[in-house]
Amino acid sequence: MEKSKKGFIPVMLTPFNDNGYIDFDALTKLTEIYLEAGASGLFANCLSSEMFELSDQERIASIQHVIKVVNGAVPVVATGTFGGAIEKQADFVKRVNDTGTEAVILITSLLADENEADEVFDERVFALLDKTEKIPVGFYECPVPYKKVLTPTQLKGFVETGRVIYHKDTCLDIEQVKEKIKLTEGYKFGLYDAYMAHAVDSLKAGSAGLSCIQGNYFPELIVWLCNNYEDESQQSEVARVQQFLIDNMDVMHNVYPIVSKYFLQKRGLDISTFTRRKVGNFTASITKEIETLYNNYGLLQDELDLKMALNY
Repeated sequence: MEKSKKGFIPVMLTPFNDNGYIDFDALTKLTEIYLEAGASGLFANCLSSEMFELSDQERIASIQHVIKVVNGAVPVVATGTFGGAIEKQADFVKRVNDTGTEAVILITSLLADENEADEVFDERVFALLDKTEKIPVGFYECPVPYKKVLTPTQLKGFVETGRVIYHKDTCLDIEQVKEKIKLTEGYKFGLYDAYMAHAVDSLKAGSAGLSCIQGNYFPELIVWLCNNYEDESQQSEVARVQQFLIDNMDVMHNVYPIVSKYFLQKRGLDISTFTRRKVGNFTASITKEIETLYNNYGLLQDELDLKMALNY
């Protein structure tokens, strides 16, 4: 996913039936929503997908299903590392690659323990690259089991191998994001920012796009921002969208992804709020906050004359 393809990469949800099994019909509809909204790619089997609560078989099945629905319309990336020996991680990277992904994502916090030095981490990354042939990969600074943020210099060294084409950044530091972008210029590589509090600044700094949980509420809004962030005639609207994302940051993270599934229900998608992740209770007060968010988004939609993706 190169910088020329700037855009929105949704971090996909996994819909479940109320009995806890993957709801592949809802996954089809959800994938179509992302595409209709204008997503330039998809990130399957990620934290929002409840990847740690899926079996290996379910991980592969869900990735395969998404790729089948997409049918080549956009590239798909998916997580391929879940801890253990490098040889074991390499084997699963190959399995994920065989589904047809554009890149297999490496979870930074599963390549070294929190108290291990960067040198240990780097050594394991290069060992994993050696054992996975020429498979294109990317990094995700996933906050679980802990957040391992790559330094700009580290990222540069990995990108220089020609194997790393994607990075989902969660450092929350716009200056660090700018440095990462600067040091990786000229490579077939894209940095996608997850932190919407500085979304506009990140896009203006040269990030390849955005990859955020907010796309599981209103994907068309994130696409709109990617398309209009530098349009001089739209700067007041761009500032309005940026502030909307900042103002609603907390409510969208509270007992996520239950809340996003409820929001999608409000939009008309037939999706259960069932989640396997233990994220807390979906209380009456949280429900009210999400309903307020839904109503406020409707007002913003009207202001932007923004069409909601898909007629459910």
